Amino acid sequence: MRKIYIGLLFGLLTLNSCSKYLDIKPKGFTIPENLNDYKLLLNDQSLVRASAVYPNYLVDNLQSGDPQDVQSAASYDYYDYVKKQLYSFAHGAIFEDGQYDPYWESAYSHIFTYNVVINNVLAATEGSEAEKKRVWAEAKVGRAFEYLSLVNIYAAHYNPASATKDLGVPLVLKEDINQKYERVSVQAIYDQVISDLNDALPNLSTVQSNRFQAVRSVGFSFLSRVYLYQGKYKEALENAKQALAVNKTLIDYSLYTNKDKTTWGRVCLKTDNSVQFPDSRTNMEAVWSRLGTSSLGSPNAEFYASKELIDTYAKDLPAGAKDKRYELFFCRDQASLGATIIKFPGRVLFAPYVEFSTGFNTPELFLIAAEAAVRTGNATEALSFLNTLRNSRIENNKALTSTDPKVILQTVLDERRREMPFMASDRLIDLKRLAIADNFKKSIQHPLAGKIFEMESTDARMILPVPPKVLSLNPGIPQYER
Repeated sequence: MRKIYIGLLFGLLTLNSCSKYLDIKPKGFTIPENLNDYKLLLNDQSLVRASAVYPNYLVDNLQSGDPQDVQSAASYDYYDYVKKQLYSFAHGAIFEDGQYDPYWESAYSHIFTYNVVINNVLAATEGSEAEKKRVWAEAKVGRAFEYLSLVNIYAAHYNPASATKDLGVPLVLKEDINQKYERVSVQAIYDQVISDLNDALPNLSTVQSNRFQAVRSVGFSFLSRVYLYQGKYKEALENAKQALAVNKTLIDYSLYTNKDKTTWGRVCLKTDNSVQFPDSRTNMEAVWSRLGTSSLGSPNAEFYASKELIDTYAKDLPAGAKDKRYELFFCRDQASLGATIIKFPGRVLFAPYVEFSTGFNTPELFLIAAEAAVRTGNATEALSFLNTLRNSRIENNKALTSTDPKVILQTVLDERRREMPFMASDRLIDLKRLAIADNFKKSIQHPLAGKIFEMESTDARMILPVPPKVLSLNPGIPQYER
């Protein structure tokens, strides 16, 4: 008889079942016995929603509407407490007492599930050893993904000079809720992530049944990101190349256009407007699909693009060319929200109405490869990666020809911003990592009704605090002062 009921997994998101530190085990949860149960556990749809978008309210890519804006979803008065705390760069907590933090709590509930699989599937009944190891490996990739996300949001960015001392996040490797939890170092989290990925790689399948399955190319993609974040550019380049050898597909954005009087499906083929831009489930660029959490903000029609971000799309643009990312996914001066036309003169609304993948995608691989190549002294190779991506994004593009490594690096960083303006927390992480990699310090400005909120990108407020709910159970847990 099966001892697990997959429907219970939805309870993982309701984290009020015990009074332990991370509060992650649902009532009635028991360990599976046979391999098929572990597969069902690992394939539960709740696991694919892995990245909350609300940390974007800290970065320089967005601008709030006025307190009572004509586009109500972008109105500052429409924002909840969390978004207002972040947008105004408030000190201290960003969640109210007892409030649910979808980033932290979803991640640790997912980690609980991955731990169940990792620690028990190899002893499962039925199934071959190879199949058990494959499921075990996929769970290792999933756990690593959650920890890399957590440590880059709730901790200082990886700095080789201080990573062994900098506070990371709690490292939980067992499903035993009675264990003692500790906030380990940033280095310890990175070591665990790399260990999990290296364990997983030889056991992952080379054939992907769907975009949500972790296969070997996902492992290489993942390692390329980890090493980029650590500033280990040689290793980042090697792994990005291995991933691109499996999938280097890029969508030609010049094939797409917009249609009026619609929301979802507004980005469509020029030749057949009934064919929507592919989402994360069908997008050939998706190496491993993950979705944003549904709580505290969808990235659709909730904020305007900052002038600085808008200007970035015109930078390095050849005469007569169009950056289709800007053309397709942003609305200028007005938007069709369903059958209603909303006008907002002089503003640009981010409203793609496409559910992008927040996991690993081929454009990121091209950009990691380009950045790692130029940082390791191969400007020509970097330019090749860069031009390949730009050819798929810019209509009437002309190849970049600069041989200056500094110019190429800046173009790569600008392309990361253009390609991933609101993907997961990529911009926040880039601002934090560039302070380490290049000693880059930037003033982030958020305008609102004639005043400016301002903060340096090196400020500790770029680190999200441990949620009050966790602190109430563990008042002694060490914190970053923000």
